[in-house]
Amino acid sequence: MSATNDSALFLKLPSTDELLREPGIRVIIGREGHSAVADSIRVVLARLRREIAAGELDEKSLGLALDGLSAAVERQLRHSLGYRLVPLINATGVVLHTNLGRAPLAAAALEHVRSTAGAYSNLEFDLATGERGKRDVHVDRLFRKLLSEDPVGTSDHGSSGDGGEARGSSAISTIVVNNNAAGVLLALNSLAESGEVIVSRGELVEIGGSFRIPDVMQKSHAMLREVGTTNRTRIADYEAAINDRTRLLLRVHRSNFEITGFTEQPTLEELVALARKHRVPLMEDLGSGALFDLRSIGIKGEPGVLDSLRMGVDIVTYSGDKLLGGPQAGLISGRRDLVTRMRSNSLFRALRVDKLTYAALETTLLAYVKRDHDSVPVLCMLRLSKDEIARRAEEIVSGVRSRPAKSPLKLELVDGESVIGGGAAPSALLATRLIALSHRDLSAEALNARLRESRPPIIARVEGGRVLLDLRTVFPEQDANLASTLASLS
Repeated sequence: MSATNDSALFLKLPSTDELLREPGIRVIIGREGHSAVADSIRVVLARLRREIAAGELDEKSLGLALDGLSAAVERQLRHSLGYRLVPLINATGVVLHTNLGRAPLAAAALEHVRSTAGAYSNLEFDLATGERGKRDVHVDRLFRKLLSEDPVGTSDHGSSGDGGEARGSSAISTIVVNNNAAGVLLALNSLAESGEVIVSRGELVEIGGSFRIPDVMQKSHAMLREVGTTNRTRIADYEAAINDRTRLLLRVHRSNFEITGFTEQPTLEELVALARKHRVPLMEDLGSGALFDLRSIGIKGEPGVLDSLRMGVDIVTYSGDKLLGGPQAGLISGRRDLVTRMRSNSLFRALRVDKLTYAALETTLLAYVKRDHDSVPVLCMLRLSKDEIARRAEEIVSGVRSRPAKSPLKLELVDGESVIGGGAAPSALLATRLIALSHRDLSAEALNARLRESRPPIIARVEGGRVLLDLRTVFPEQDANLASTLASLS
């Protein structure tokens, strides 16, 4: 297209002021306000200028675009004034998907958040005395109950071993901060500032988003004392490193990976005995931190919070929005005297959580106390059997296949595996049944993009040239929406 023609097309564009006087636009102004509409008009006109300059519009196509200016302004308004954070359908089969918000909250938790956040609450007010109260009392009582009993679903597991007698509820306390990294930071600063913390080189992990345990330790002003090697660390390495500057022994859960082969790692019992011998606290960063016994669904080797406390670990840090199934939070449970030191640290105020988190966390913990496991979405998803998932998948596929026989969309049911995610049990796989999609006219990547563009967006995974949908992480009430979207592609 010539420069002369470009100039002629540019002259056909109306000004912002002209559009603001258009009857159709004035209706929108009455609904959305002058400022927002004017901004959207400027964006739409700027987009048309770019398309003209790039030679993407001729006189006919520009005419069509100008006829649809009111609709284009409406769409731009929805984009600019709509929510960027939106609900979606997680069909990846990754239960604790960090990029998708990790654990979804229980319906009761959402209701408790709504009722307490929509009015004033007794967040820091003692109703009995009429005096100022403390915000963490709302959940500490529940943690004491849960951490002084058998974990949910456990009867004969988790014996204490040496020095690991179950502690009474009065000896255990829990505080809540923003996330697990904050919990590690607060614990290290409170218990080991200006002193040494002994940790195995094989546990100096990156915890996601490029944040690494050594970096968190540095910010806490505790000094890292590395022992052993990446693959082999012995209890003798820890003992040889203990000196008069040692303030803490630290054990870190290896999130998202395992070291196999020629390896060695001290048992928790050995570390507890060493800590007792030298009167040095032992802290464990569990990361995911389950209050639910994963052995009941066939997952072994993933320690729970109560397991560690029973064995004699003094302080355990873990996440609220992973295996616990609650809101984002960092939970610090352990010896009351050590937790009290953290509570009095000025960092605690900087890292503390708000009423929304306490409301959601309190409801989640009450579900554990009541043993109402299936009300916690994460636990419900983990407990789903392959047969249950298969029945739902078959119903969706049957409904979509009833569409025209010449449909370009091909659906198959295949066996597969779900994963927990969130750094928990990285090698554990849960048997599932997958819906495998392929399209005559679209590549797997293009088909996956079409699913992401649907409303609500559907997030799947691509393997072997096919799009795979795992209903383990799809709520049953979302099945109809998923089926409708698939039918629109057929």
